[in-house]
Amino acid sequence: MRYKKFRFGRNWRRFISSLTHERITISERSLQYMLQLSSLTGKTFLDVGSGSGLFSLAAYRLGARVHSFDSDPECIACARYLRSKYTQHDDTDDGNLSTGRWSVQQGSVLDREYIDSLGTYDIVYAWGVLHHTGDLWGTLENVVNLVKIDGSLFLAVYNDQGFKSKIWLNIKRFYNSGLFGKCLVIASLIPVGIIKKSITSMIKRKNLFREYKYDHRGMSVVVDWLDWLGGYPYEVASIERITDFFNRRGFRLDKLVSAKGALSNNQYVFTRIENVPDTER
Repeated sequence: MRYKKFRFGRNWRRFISSLTHERITISERSLQYMLQLSSLTGKTFLDVGSGSGLFSLAAYRLGARVHSFDSDPECIACARYLRSKYTQHDDTDDGNLSTGRWSVQQGSVLDREYIDSLGTYDIVYAWGVLHHTGDLWGTLENVVNLVKIDGSLFLAVYNDQGFKSKIWLNIKRFYNSGLFGKCLVIASLIPVGIIKKSITSMIKRKNLFREYKYDHRGMSVVVDWLDWLGGYPYEVASIERITDFFNRRGFRLDKLVSAKGALSNNQYVFTRIENVPDTER
């Protein structure tokens, strides 16, 4: 059976239609927290697989010069919409960073020729993207040389849960097998998620639906649920495999937020401390 790739751009269009300044501010704070920087002024920021464009916007508002790219035309439309709505950009050439502080371009992290054309950046941001490309380890290799020496790589990759991850892979495949699979997965699992979060809200005596944006980088619970259920291709990796991969390529792990055994992302901030030739990796 052939499986379709999940349409992330369509999901992000729903999200930005209700984007608020509060969510933007929360996303800025999450960048500041993970990068341990109060300002990105003077920094170059590459948003790999920019999705909604929210974190490109956050980096822009924090002072960075930003380049966003995504392979999905609907994601590109989202980023350009946010740029036009929230910035006074002077970027008339979306392929040239020198013409403004935020450029947006269609491109794929799987395309090595395109990646090699981008140069290097102070901060490379690839949050929850590379595990949906169908070639996690190839795309991790592709982003290595995008990071300047002493630059940062902010990465999020799904945690490897062994057998549980294999179950979710089959659920996602079924979701993307056609309309019947999509409807059945949503009808079966969204109510379960609502019930579980409602019960937890009552136990903790706070509305976790409303609080979700504070705990999840300004995101929307419904958009994230759909992204999780349908997000395919889907790959996972353990903390040990990711850290070993980057250690052997001259990176130092500076910050880690672990999924703590859950199915969500492990978040990493690496600093590139040296250039390790391919033959020594």
